[in-house]
Amino acid sequence: QVQLVESGGGSVQAGGSLRLSCAASGYRYRRYYMGWFRQAPGKEREGVAALYTGGGSTYYAASVKGRFTISQDNARNTLYLQMNSLKPEDTAMYYCAADLVYGGSWSRATDFRYWGQGTQVTVSS
Repeated sequence: QVQLVESGGGSVQAGGSLRLSCAASGYRYRRYYMGWFRQAPGKEREGVAALYTGGGSTYYAASVKGRFTISQDNARNTLYLQMNSLKPEDTAMYYCAADLVYGGSWSRATDFRYWGQGTQVTVSS
């Protein structure tokens, strides 16, 4: 059974930084797509960043490009999201996702099979 556990959320002031972690376990395959999504109250869940654990391209939403960095530690089966220069509009629940369906889009939540429970990020002005 695949399990994804996020950590690292919290409250920061605008301009600050946070690093989110997502520990993955129980996955049968060694290579797959993983991503970070966020959802603010009253809004749809949106893709923030994604990567392929086998190496290669990374993907970012335009709103976070240049401020956020997605990375992985294969030895620890952990996905990270380094978030710098945080803005109040980054406030949301952040979710880790794994296993993009074949032909799916990294930025579409419905195209990922497995999800973590989420971690809250709050940025004050």
